[in-house]
Amino acid sequence: MRLRRWFPKIFSAKFILQTNCMEFGRVPEEELIAIDFSLPADPPANKKILTGKKIKDPKVYLGCAKWGRMEWVGKIYPLKTKEKDFLAHYVQHYNCIELNATHYKLYGPTGIAKWADKAKGKDFKFCPKMYNAVTHRGSLKGKDFLTTEFLRGALAFGEHLGPIFVQVSDAFSPKRKDELFGYLRSLPVDIQFFVEVRHTEWFANPTIRKEFFDTLTGLNMGAVITDTAGRRDCCHMELTVPKAFIRYVGNSLHKTDFTRCDAWVKRIDYWLQHGMTELYFFMHMHDEATSPELTVYLVDKLNSACGLHLHKPQFVTTNKTLFD
Repeated sequence: MRLRRWFPKIFSAKFILQTNCMEFGRVPEEELIAIDFSLPADPPANKKILTGKKIKDPKVYLGCAKWGRMEWVGKIYPLKTKEKDFLAHYVQHYNCIELNATHYKLYGPTGIAKWADKAKGKDFKFCPKMYNAVTHRGSLKGKDFLTTEFLRGALAFGEHLGPIFVQVSDAFSPKRKDELFGYLRSLPVDIQFFVEVRHTEWFANPTIRKEFFDTLTGLNMGAVITDTAGRRDCCHMELTVPKAFIRYVGNSLHKTDFTRCDAWVKRIDYWLQHGMTELYFFMHMHDEATSPELTVYLVDKLNSACGLHLHKPQFVTTNKTLFD
């Protein structure tokens, strides 16, 4: 009965349609050229997190936020591909997914095991987003049952489970820091979590900022880095573990998208050279139709600069990528 109370709000068609694109930090296209997209310098504390020496086989994963994009049929999914087969094709192009579906519905082990089976035999990671009835509906207190049910499903990914990320709402301010820190301390220590906060005060107040990142370091949790045009403070470069979880929000192949990717290639290369062990990079767009094109550009640059061997999306029309 407790769960049933949430269903009308969470699963209305209007609600789900509103979440199809990443709107956080969106600005009018004509304003993009005036934004300083340069990445901040690494904070001094990062030197305590990274060893300073490149490890032998760092794990680098690159993907999108969801596989259910009709716009990709005839682009990277074969013509006439049915929605039920989207994931089977997605795993041929990317090696991870930032799984936003789990933010809007509790999935049990049976359904999740079917998803995991689509990636069988591949080094592919699902990175599920914590259920929003936990993080966006009322207090974080008293959410043990919902959290346990979410994790019970997520564990069915088995070897394909990547980091789980916990995002609180834009309105969740540092006034509720004890609530947030208490909830994070209640989470299992044998699963990798990344945390995303958005309220401006988490970043604007130096004391609060330091306490937040220090707390994550103490809990062995990562800090999500969100690179979006209208909220440059969320692109903070703070590493609290020797891993990174980057949510990049592009603007439909605007010219700034490419220079921003170039800057990320340099930063990622630096991190890998200095001891980063895992990196997850998720391509978002306000219009997701063009995500494959920008990931092709990014993969080519990463492979060249970092000596990686990431697979890139293959386009159906020519059996070649856009930049070949």
